[in-house]
Amino acid sequence: MTQRAGSADLPLHGGRVPKWLGDRMTRLGAVITEAIVQHYGRDEFLRRLASPFWFQSFGAVMGMDWHSSGITTSVIGALKRGLTPLSGELGIHVCGGRGAQSRKTPDELASIGDRVGIDGLALATTSRLVAKVDSAAVQDGFDLYLHGFIVTNDGKWVVVQQGMNDGLRQARRYHWLSEGLTSFVDSPHAAIEGRDQGQIVNLADRRAVQSREGQLDLLASLGPDRIVREVCALEAELAPKGASVIEAQPMLPHLVMPAHHDVRQGDVNMRRLYGNLAAAADRGPVDFESLLLTPGVGARTVKALAMVAEVVHGAPYRFSDPARFSLAHGGKDRHPFPVPLKVYDETINVMKSAVRKGRLGRDEELQALKRLDDQCRQMERYVTGPDLKEIVAGEFHNSALFGGRSVFGWEPAVEDEALAKPSSSKSIGI
Repeated sequence: MTQRAGSADLPLHGGRVPKWLGDRMTRLGAVITEAIVQHYGRDEFLRRLASPFWFQSFGAVMGMDWHSSGITTSVIGALKRGLTPLSGELGIHVCGGRGAQSRKTPDELASIGDRVGIDGLALATTSRLVAKVDSAAVQDGFDLYLHGFIVTNDGKWVVVQQGMNDGLRQARRYHWLSEGLTSFVDSPHAAIEGRDQGQIVNLADRRAVQSREGQLDLLASLGPDRIVREVCALEAELAPKGASVIEAQPMLPHLVMPAHHDVRQGDVNMRRLYGNLAAAADRGPVDFESLLLTPGVGARTVKALAMVAEVVHGAPYRFSDPARFSLAHGGKDRHPFPVPLKVYDETINVMKSAVRKGRLGRDEELQALKRLDDQCRQMERYVTGPDLKEIVAGEFHNSALFGGRSVFGWEPAVEDEALAKPSSSKSIGI
């Protein structure tokens, strides 16, 4: 049976992803997916999507707002655009989306079933049931507005859906995974993300089995009118003494996405960040000049690749600080810094080259990325470096050089050298 993987707070943000970023998210999301499938298989990719920590890090490394609810919509949209042309090759299909797109999910699943030979009608029923559980059986004040259903050619699936609470300006994300799922109403979630708002009605908890059965018995024996009268009478009474104690649900990992937009040092595991930067400096000249030989790849791109490599290869515990992954390609709202488009495009080119050769059985470039990720963990044990403010200041200083862009426009060059010094003035120390 699946277990809940954790929870997280997601500030509810408006706005749209600009086309210049959305197109790049589509390409990078697709090539990261291909790299994971080549190394670890489709089942592992589904498991990653079912992890709230990895999902948030995945969105952050693609240049979205690192902490907001918009990551869910943008990642599902990017995967749908990027993986649909590759569905015949990868055997992965992304259905649904936000608003009206979510309501098309059953028809999309039925069509996929006819095309690849799986039971699309059963999957369509599953889609409806999953949505009903999180909108009716779990009454937590969050109204569903996004439903993403990712299914493979062998019928395995993951669902990522999200609800919003306008009054609280918060969102809650729900993760489902078919692997090991035995019941849709007995603690089925792979994860639920959202702040604890007090008592909720969760009839999908395994401890609610007596409640579900009792409701059915009451409806059959009393009818709806008498049930309403009984409920009104009970509301004025205290809970009966001596009631049996139900075992509490175990504590789960809780990812808190703060309201502040800027990335602060407390949001990042600095030792891991130093490991990323030091590994890029150490492995970059060895692997990315003599082996990859990708034109235009510089030291800044290798830093981004160190974090992309971790998204592909990192162990689950490595994603407890999603903010760190925003330091790969920045964010569209200039947090932690404008998106460096030249670096972003080089990252995509390196990943595409590695995946393309991997399809032909030549995995030396993919192995170079794996070595880069391994080196991060080795070096983070003893490296030191500048504080986060210095690192971010250096990115702003060089932003125009790297093609920095945000929703506010292109980043201008820094004219007064005394106002902003690059972070390279204090290098990573070993």
